[in-house]
Amino acid sequence: MSAANVGQSSLTVLVVGGGGREHALALAISRDPGTVVHVAPGNPGTARFAQNHPVDILDGAAVAALAREIGADLVVIGPEAPLVAGVADAVRAVGIACFGPSAAAAQLEGSKSFAKKVMHDAGVPTAASRTCTTPAEIAEALDEFGAPYVVKHDGLAAGKGVLVTTDRQAALDHGVLAEQVVVEEYLDGPELSLFVITDGTHAVALQPAQDFKRVGDADTGPNTGGMGAYSPLPWLPEGTVEAVMDRVVDPTLAHMREIGMPFQGLLYVGLALTTKGPRVVEFNARFGDPETEVVLPLLDEPLTPVLLAAATGTLGDREPLGFGNRAAVCVVLASKGYPVAPRKGGRITLPADTAVVHTIHAGTALGPDGGLTAGGGRVLVVVAQGVDVPSARRLAYEHVAAVDFPDGFFRTDIAARI
Repeated sequence: MSAANVGQSSLTVLVVGGGGREHALALAISRDPGTVVHVAPGNPGTARFAQNHPVDILDGAAVAALAREIGADLVVIGPEAPLVAGVADAVRAVGIACFGPSAAAAQLEGSKSFAKKVMHDAGVPTAASRTCTTPAEIAEALDEFGAPYVVKHDGLAAGKGVLVTTDRQAALDHGVLAEQVVVEEYLDGPELSLFVITDGTHAVALQPAQDFKRVGDADTGPNTGGMGAYSPLPWLPEGTVEAVMDRVVDPTLAHMREIGMPFQGLLYVGLALTTKGPRVVEFNARFGDPETEVVLPLLDEPLTPVLLAAATGTLGDREPLGFGNRAAVCVVLASKGYPVAPRKGGRITLPADTAVVHTIHAGTALGPDGGLTAGGGRVLVVVAQGVDVPSARRLAYEHVAAVDFPDGFFRTDIAARI
């Protein structure tokens, strides 16, 4: 089915994954007229409005077979691991449109050293770095760049492979845990996330967001997959998004085409607004989590046609996506012990969603009696909308207070200072 057919007949979409990002994606897609949503494997939250299917998301043949079985017109792959494993390639091989880059292009997230080389060759502004494979090389790079030390494991690490510290020994210890690491200079300034939907040639940006990666209040403790987020960013200088598209996104996409790895799907640009201007912290090959949970509810137009156009190479020079004058804040509830050793199995009772607040399931499961329990580290994401960030924040924390989750914890300072 082409993008032009959307709205003329029903569109069947399969969202691959079972976390909070996939719940948020499936929920946004389900609200588009004439769309039927399936999720694989999904979670107790997605089961409320979509059909869940058990599947090994790293098995491209199994995902492709499921897509054919349900008559999917579009497959949207949420997590990074199946993208790096080539699941998008397997889906496209059976003639079904897929939103997500090829295994080759997904190296932008799958390998920090590959991403750095692409940035360097494309002239993209980013931190100076060194790729290291031995303790001696790591030590030399740490001394070259100085503190704060930034050490990134080269491969996928579920958001927990990055260490930023002033402790040289801790940086060295973190580095030797991986076969290959990237050591780079520290970038000053606030960070933000920009999602860019692309068909490999054309691209359109979503509204920027900011997430909170440290596990504790006041940005203390280890990095996590994200403990909360908000959007829009009142402090963001005007013209920043346009500048990033011109200086980062367009050159990157052009270079990926030049090296025979066109990037088609969602390019996540993690940025630091330094004193020298925006610099790329990292690229990801999919929607970020939990930023997706606050960006998508603010979108004022259907998401599905844009995803389908990107998947079928028909995005074209379209107008920027429309966002209203609302704000959204989300707060993650995680299991005690996260991110090191999260406690699973804790019972959960949720308050009812309202018109302006809803709960996303990120790591939930059903107990033997059918009750809701914690099934992972990050368990729930409470998302609230308001007229501005402070009002959305107040509504989010009021809802969090009504969640009965004795084994859970959350940060109390999400979006407190903007």
